[in-house]
Amino acid sequence: MRALYICYFGVREPLVQTQVLPYLRELRKDRHEFTLLTFEPGLAANWTTDEIESQRAKLGEEGIDWQCLPYHKRFSAAVTVYDIFRGSLRVRRIIKEKSIDILHGRVHVPTVMGALARRFSRRKPKLLFDIRGFFPEEYTDAGIWPENGIIYRSVKRVEKWLMKESDGFVVLTEKARDILFPAFSDDGTDGFGRPVEVIPCCVDFEKRFAIDRETLRRRFRNKMGIDERFVFVHAGALGGLYLNEQIADFLATARERDRSVFAMFLTQSDPGEIVSLLKARGFGIADLFVGKVEPGEMPGYLCAADAGLSFVKAGYATQSRSPTKIPEYLACGLPVIANRGVGDVDDLIERNRIGALINEFNNHEYSQVLKGIIAMGDVSQRSRETSEREFSLSTVGGERYNRLYKKLIP
Repeated sequence: MRALYICYFGVREPLVQTQVLPYLRELRKDRHEFTLLTFEPGLAANWTTDEIESQRAKLGEEGIDWQCLPYHKRFSAAVTVYDIFRGSLRVRRIIKEKSIDILHGRVHVPTVMGALARRFSRRKPKLLFDIRGFFPEEYTDAGIWPENGIIYRSVKRVEKWLMKESDGFVVLTEKARDILFPAFSDDGTDGFGRPVEVIPCCVDFEKRFAIDRETLRRRFRNKMGIDERFVFVHAGALGGLYLNEQIADFLATARERDRSVFAMFLTQSDPGEIVSLLKARGFGIADLFVGKVEPGEMPGYLCAADAGLSFVKAGYATQSRSPTKIPEYLACGLPVIANRGVGDVDDLIERNRIGALINEFNNHEYSQVLKGIIAMGDVSQRSRETSEREFSLSTVGGERYNRLYKKLIP
């Protein structure tokens, strides 16, 4: 089976390194052939010809044919249309040259490219819409697009068209599946007989998270000089749907209870806002770490922590969210502190007893949650077992993608 995976991110970006390539490698075990098309920011400036060829050869050794186009960021809406046009032409060419069976679009823009290319191709591959999240609503909730503005309405029309054009679907949460596919049946199909799979963000226990937690914990705590301090960690983006003010308030409450509290933020986002918020609440430079770390070092930093934070603006859009940070926290043995109303997180935490949920953002609630986390004691084994059972790349992510591919091409 020959598939083209279309991704509107660059191959070097952490999301591709941790959430795209591991899935392709897992699916390669079942002898699927893959071409990966990515869009590289600043392609001419950031990549030399030798670097492109080296990256292509490296992925080629893993059985992945990598192709790339430039990603354009300025004047967002107009250049996205331009990227879709160029991407569709490249996809059409790949369909012909590679005799592609499945077009796998990661979210909306790549799936549009696949749908347009297929329409003007003699060969008609199956189109898989890997929806991931409620993309238009996320942009309005984050304040990027005006609510019910022209861009939002236009994208919703395109989304409706993609829902008709696609032959199969992936969503991240049970809640998203229930919202988008109310006629979903026990045989795993929607009301039109098309396959639908719920595939949360998974972690690779064979490679990236095949860890000795205690060894990593000692090494990275020594490296950071945090000794016996109680460490809260937030991994991933800041701002937008992520609640910087509430995170800072929670950490301030924790520090009032325990002066040893240390705040760790592993992020590529601008550190300025969160550092200012923490300093205004009494944190000194020795009480925090905010910075970008290499994907390979992420497990070590997480193991150095004592609890993981996931504070996300809850609403319609976030019913579709499966925060990558949560299975990573659990894989490193951490309890999770999260607010209610985000994807399937409430059920995950309560059913497995691996953390605490915040009902309201206020100091009293934060104090109750902190007491609950301390009372739980050591949940490292239970957290790890939950992550392996619910988010394993091989037994959950890879298996479900493989099942979906076989339904599309029996």
